[in-house]
Amino acid sequence: MAERILMIDDDDRLAGMVSDYLGGAGFRVTVAGTGRDGEAQLKRETFDAVILDLMLPDADGLDLCRRLRAGSDVPILMLTARGEPMDRVVGLELGADDYLAKPFEPRELQARLRAILRRRGGGTSPKGDVLRFGRLEIDKGARVVRVDGEERSITSHQFAILLALAERAGRVLSRDALMDLLKGEKLEAFDRSVDVHISRIRAAIEDDPKKPRRILTLRGSGYVFARDQDR
Repeated sequence: MAERILMIDDDDRLAGMVSDYLGGAGFRVTVAGTGRDGEAQLKRETFDAVILDLMLPDADGLDLCRRLRAGSDVPILMLTARGEPMDRVVGLELGADDYLAKPFEPRELQARLRAILRRRGGGTSPKGDVLRFGRLEIDKGARVVRVDGEERSITSHQFAILLALAERAGRVLSRDALMDLLKGEKLEAFDRSVDVHISRIRAAIEDDPKKPRRILTLRGSGYVFARDQDR
């Protein structure tokens, strides 16, 4: 079955070009020209991913991203002409899975969409695909994180970072080392975005994010995932 994409963008020419290109690649694309229409579409129908423009005629894209993330775990790819690092950081903080600045190559958009869809793939996993650290479970196959059996919401980028740390529990990883491990994840090429993601991961999995026991910071060195967390 073709994967369904909702594109929220008021640029008719761009939306038409993206629809034609992704349609030729096997996707089914629905276009909403306003934030209100986009939210209404998501309430009526199920989509596999959202392409969201920050500059909309009736809404701020960052506010819309926050609302979409609060009500759904659908992957969100921000597509915008606002390419400043702070916009990228805020978008990631609000739950966007990826960020692509205009102008862009349609092939790169397709590749990023496929990457976030692949990372969000569900299903059950063999026992060997589940990492357990006390009350924390990281299901590699289903790309799901649980604490005390309760699923916690993180983005696909954040899952990739958490998994990279957990698979190297007890080892200190610098920002550069993490970014090298995540080259295939399309992480933004500036190290402060790693800090943003770590903060969001802690908010999801730590009992007290201000006093983390799972992901620890070694000032000046990087991060370490603790082997023993619930003692």
